[in-house]
Amino acid sequence: MSSESGVFAGLMTGTSLDGVDAVLAVAEPERFRVLAHHSLPLPDSLRDQLQSLCLPGDNEIDRAGPAHRQLGQCYAEAIKQLLTGAGVDAARVTAIGCHGQTVRHRPGPQGFSLQLGCADTLACDTGIPVINDFRNKDMVLGGQGAPLAPRFHQALFGAQGQFTVVLNLGGIANITLLDGERLLGGFDTGPANTLLDQWYRRHQSGAFDRDGAWSRGGRVLPALLERLLRDRYFHRPAPKSTGREDFNLPWLEQALAGDEAPRDVQATLAELTARSVADALRDHRPDRLLVCGGGAHNSDLMARLSACLGGDVPVQDTGQWGLQPDQVEAAAFAWLAWAYWHRVPGNAPLVTGARREAVLGHLTLP
Repeated sequence: MSSESGVFAGLMTGTSLDGVDAVLAVAEPERFRVLAHHSLPLPDSLRDQLQSLCLPGDNEIDRAGPAHRQLGQCYAEAIKQLLTGAGVDAARVTAIGCHGQTVRHRPGPQGFSLQLGCADTLACDTGIPVINDFRNKDMVLGGQGAPLAPRFHQALFGAQGQFTVVLNLGGIANITLLDGERLLGGFDTGPANTLLDQWYRRHQSGAFDRDGAWSRGGRVLPALLERLLRDRYFHRPAPKSTGREDFNLPWLEQALAGDEAPRDVQATLAELTARSVADALRDHRPDRLLVCGGGAHNSDLMARLSACLGGDVPVQDTGQWGLQPDQVEAAAFAWLAWAYWHRVPGNAPLVTGARREAVLGHLTLP
């Protein structure tokens, strides 16, 4: 197999920063198939540094520079372990699509989006070309620069005769609306795992609330939930996108009275994710809802989502349709690398609001 055969790799560290997901896939105009998947935990010190860089602070440039290089090294290690596990030589891989770790996302008239994760480090350490910086061209063209996965969702999950919503429950929740094979739209609905993970780490041991066990035992606080749902983002029309800049612990704390039981706050945050997704879908009653991202494994969150949707929308994870939930985001960037390589537009103006379609990404050679 040569690099012309359509083998691409994809990398993703989401807003929740629980590790690096890497996929190896065959990408062709009418076919996309994952060959291998690998997850690499991030060092705690790097995860903490990246989390701190998501909000303004002191000496950001000198803190961001080493984190940028170290994350590039982690990406390279994830790719090496992926290829070793798959028994695939690096020479067989056409390119790596690397989203990087977003530390600032500022859509608007002079908008920009900044991701860390050194592409030169990744390319030189693996010997494979790297495609990165996928968001900013769309933003220069007047778009949000996000979400970026809808074109991939359209290619993979569009089903003739069915109105499908693909819901990614990563750090931030976002939806893609598909009428059969036709893309209708998509946007970020609000927080998913990012607040749940941050609150859990503050009050419990471990990186996240596995299977929603802690939130399941809490009590939803209606007054707190309503205060959180009053945030302007939830009522803003699409196109729209968000991140930790909007939804973080200081944002949560300004809504707290101070006497809430931490476990009840966790239950309320889970309900916030479910309610904000259901509210976003109020005018879009799909035939099926396909869920991906880490939240697909949270049975408490999935149960809340089904309840908020009224129980009349089939809720399934994407694994039942050919791609495991943990692989979808990284796979999307393998597909976007393929799109760059073949000069296929990667953005969807009806999703992002950009003036036109564009080939997304920058190429870094080893």
